[in-house]
Amino acid sequence: VPRAPVPVEVGDGAASVPLLQPEELLERLDFVLRNIAELRREVEELRGSLQRLAAEIVSEVRSHLEETQRATRRRRFPFPRERSDSTGSSSIYFTASSGAANTDDGESEGGYTTANAESDYDRESERESEEAEDEVSCETVRTARRDSLDLVNEDEAHFLLDSSLEEGLSQLLLQADRLHDGDEQEKREGFQLLLNNKLAYGSQKDFAWRLARAHSDMCEITQEAEEKRSYASDGKEELEVALRKWDQSAECHQWYAVLCGQLSEHESIQKRIQTGYVFKEHIDRAIELKPEDPKSHYLLGRWCYQVSHLGWLEKKTASALFEAPPTATVQDALQNFLRVEELSPGYSKAGRVYIAKCYKELGNSPAAALWLSLASELPARTKE
Repeated sequence: VPRAPVPVEVGDGAASVPLLQPEELLERLDFVLRNIAELRREVEELRGSLQRLAAEIVSEVRSHLEETQRATRRRRFPFPRERSDSTGSSSIYFTASSGAANTDDGESEGGYTTANAESDYDRESERESEEAEDEVSCETVRTARRDSLDLVNEDEAHFLLDSSLEEGLSQLLLQADRLHDGDEQEKREGFQLLLNNKLAYGSQKDFAWRLARAHSDMCEITQEAEEKRSYASDGKEELEVALRKWDQSAECHQWYAVLCGQLSEHESIQKRIQTGYVFKEHIDRAIELKPEDPKSHYLLGRWCYQVSHLGWLEKKTASALFEAPPTATVQDALQNFLRVEELSPGYSKAGRVYIAKCYKELGNSPAAALWLSLASELPARTKE
C-alpha cells in the first residue's frame, strides 16, 4: 500500500500525516510489547526487593528493641539475686491480677505481675526467663510486622499472623480485662493500651469490642460533656464496623447498646426515644446469642425501669413519632434484675438497689428492705 498523504487542518495551514506500511506497524507493535515485558520483569524484581527490605527492617527493629529491653532490665537489677536455701519448689509465673494477694518482685512490660518464689535458679536461667518475657511483651515489633503485611503474599501474611498476632493477643486481652475492672487510672491505662495496639490487633473480634468498651469507660470517667460525647461516638463507630463482620458476637451487640445509651444522654428527647429502640434491639440480640450473660439482663432491666418511668412529654413524643411507643413495666424490670441474681449472685450493687426500688413501688416493703440490706453487703465498684 503506497503512502498517501492525508491533510490535517492545523490553524490556517494544512499538514500531511503519512500512513505507515504494515511492516513498519508490526515492528513498532513488537517494540512496544518487548518494552512492556521488560517493564513487567522490573516491577516483579522491585516487588521482591521491597518484600526483602520489609523483612530486614522488621528483623532489625526487633533485634534493637530486644537488646534495649534487656539492657533496661540489667539496669533495673544490676546485681544478681542471692540464691536461697529454700527446699521448696520454685517457679516464675505470669498472672493477671484478680484480687488475690501475691508477693510481687516486679511487673512485666506486658502488664502482668511476675511473682517469684524463693528461687534456686542461677543467674543464667533468670536471664533466659527475662528474654522469654521480652518475647511476649514486644508489642511494637508486632505492629511493625502488621505494617509489612501488605508487602507479602497471602500465604506469608497468614504465617506471620499465626506466629506473631496470636502469640500475644490472649495476654493483651487478659490485661485489658484486669484494667477495665480497676479504678479510673487503670481504666485510662487500659484505654491507652488498646489504642496503642489497634493497628496490630484491630482485625480481631475480641479486641474490637474491648476497645469499644474502653471508649465507654472513658465516657464514664471523663467530666467534660464534649469529651463524653466524643468517646461515646468514637466507640459506637468502632462497633458499627465490627458488627458488619461479627453480627453473631453478643459482646459487640451489648456494648453497642451501651454506647448508644451513653451518646443519647447528650441528644434531644426525640433522639433519646429513637435510641431507646436501637438499645432494646441490640440488647435483645445479645441475650439471644448469649442468654447466660448477666450484664445483658441487667441492661434490659435498666431499660424496662426507665421506660416504665417515662414522663408525659416523652410518652407524647414517642406516640407522635412511632406507631408503637416503647412499653415496659416495673414488673418487667424486676424480672430482669432477679434473673441477674439467678445467673450471678451479687453481680451488681446497683442491681440489688433496683430490685429494692421495684419491690417498693409494687407495694412489697419487706422485700424492699431485704434487698437493700443485701445491697449494703456488696462493695461499690462503679459510680452508679
